[in-house]
This record gives sequence, structure tokens and C-alpha cells, in this order.
Amino acid sequence: MSTVSEPVSLSAPRGADAGLTPKQLADKYGLAVSGRRPGLVAYTKQLWARRHFIWAFATARLVAQYTDAKLGQLWQVVTPLLNCAVFYLVFGVILKSKDNFPEGTYTAWLCIGVFVFQFTQNAVQSGTRAIADNLGLIRALHFPRASLPIAFTVIQLQQLLISMVVLVGVVLASGIAPGRTWVLVVPALLLQSMFNTGIALVMARIGSKTSDISQLIPFAMRAWMFLSGVMFSIQDKINTWPPFWQKVMQLNPASVYMDLVRHAFAPVIYNKHLPAHQEFPAHQWKFGIAWAVGMFVVGYVFFWKAEEEYGRG
Repeated sequence: MSTVSEPVSLSAPRGADAGLTPKQLADKYGLAVSGRRPGLVAYTKQLWARRHFIWAFATARLVAQYTDAKLGQLWQVVTPLLNCAVFYLVFGVILKSKDNFPEGTYTAWLCIGVFVFQFTQNAVQSGTRAIADNLGLIRALHFPRASLPIAFTVIQLQQLLISMVVLVGVVLASGIAPGRTWVLVVPALLLQSMFNTGIALVMARIGSKTSDISQLIPFAMRAWMFLSGVMFSIQDKINTWPPFWQKVMQLNPASVYMDLVRHAFAPVIYNKHLPAHQEFPAHQWKFGIAWAVGMFVVGYVFFWKAEEEYGRG
């Protein structure tokens, strides 16, 4: 003889839990949403605890980046030097920008601009793809997602530090002797690294939601490069502009960090392109600090706000 069991309803809790909402049930039994975003302080502590992972991840990606190339890691230096050669031919020789500089110093001016701007350009481009290109890692492991765009910024910093050895050689070959101002290169690059980290975090969140943005970034970066005075002295071009637009161009963060590094390496050449009887404006350092701190804070909070959404969908 067969027995028929009474059907059990799973649609609502019974007994003491009857009538409780899902949130009340979760609170009663200590349940939490999977992948819930932690508070900003807790998130920062988690991120700091993963600092060794960030460095190891960045180093491994940097080593693997040129594994298939015969020149290997040399491409980290060869690529910006080739860009310098092209810009020198077009802007220095054909457009005669080098005629505005003391003999032989245009090469140093140009290379400093290319190396410094490329640091920010690469951070933006890699940050844009930081989430989209690592969905497998994001879905497989639990870690603060900000680790990825920060790691890619560290990669760009490591590349720049390698390239700086060559850049110093270019500056010396241009007849520029070392001076006390050279030590200012270090804080200038540290400020730029903070700025790059912030903008990489912003672009990482945007890129995770809008994959097409990565197709537009190269055009935006090219326009930014031409407006920032990478291949020429921006001061020579804006001296006759209305004061408002002069200030806008001076506030351009790419120009600010290039100015800081150029003045640190070659103050005599830099001052030559300032208006008569003016010296390097100290407020450029204020602009550099403001951009670094402001962009880092904005980027960090902006990215953290969407922490629980990365890797879903």
C-alpha cells in the first residue's frame, strides 16, 4: 500500500519565522548578501592587505608582456624612443620647432615630454581594460577589485623607471649637466603616479560598463597629447591668448607634470620659454599636488561605489 506524503510549501517560513521579511530573516540569522561592498575604511584595509599580490601581479604581467618578442623587455625603451624619433622628424625638422631651442636641447625637451605623457596615456588605456580583460580572475577569486587598475598603474610606473635610465642618458647627451633640481624629478613622478592611479580607477569603472569606450580612448589621448605641448613649448603658443584660456591650458594636468619634470631636468631651457622676466611658477607644484590628491580620492571613491557590480552579468 502506497502512502502519499503531504506537500511542503517553501514559499514562506513557518512557526516563529512566519511573517518575517527576507531582510528580517537575514538579520535574525546573521546572513549577508554575497559580494556586498564593504565600507570605505574596511575596503582600504583589505586593499592594503593585498599589496604584495598587487606588486607580484604587476611584475608578472610586465615580464610576460614582451615574452614573444625577440627584443623582449627592450621594447619598453625602444617604443618611446621610436615615438620620439617620429615626432622629432615631423615637429622638430619639418615644422622647425627645434629652431626655438638652444642647439641640441630640443631632443631632451621632446623625449621628456613623450616619456612623461606616455606614462599617463598607458595608465588610462590599461585602466580602461583592467576589469573587462580579467573577468575570469574576478569571478574565480575574492579580492578588492581596485587591485587590478592599481596593479596596471604599477606596471606603467615600472616601465617608466626603466625608461628613465635612457632618458637621463638623452638629457646628458644634449649637453645638459646634472643639477640640484634633478632631485625634484622624484616627487614630480610620485604626484603623477597618484594622478594616474585615480584616472585609471575612473576609467576602469567606466570601461567595465561600456566596453566601446576603449575604442574611443586612442583618439581622446591623441587630442590630449597635441593640446599638452608634448612636441613644443606650450608657453610659446598661448602667450597672446586671452587670460582665461591661458589659465585653462596651464591647468592641464598633462602639461603640469611635464612642466615639473622638464624644469627639474633643465631649468635653464624651461625658463627660456617663459614670458620675459618670469621664472618657473611655484604654483605648478600646487597644481600638481591638487591634481594628484583630487584625482586619486575621486577615482578611488568612484570605483569603490561599484565594487559589488564588477564581474557580474
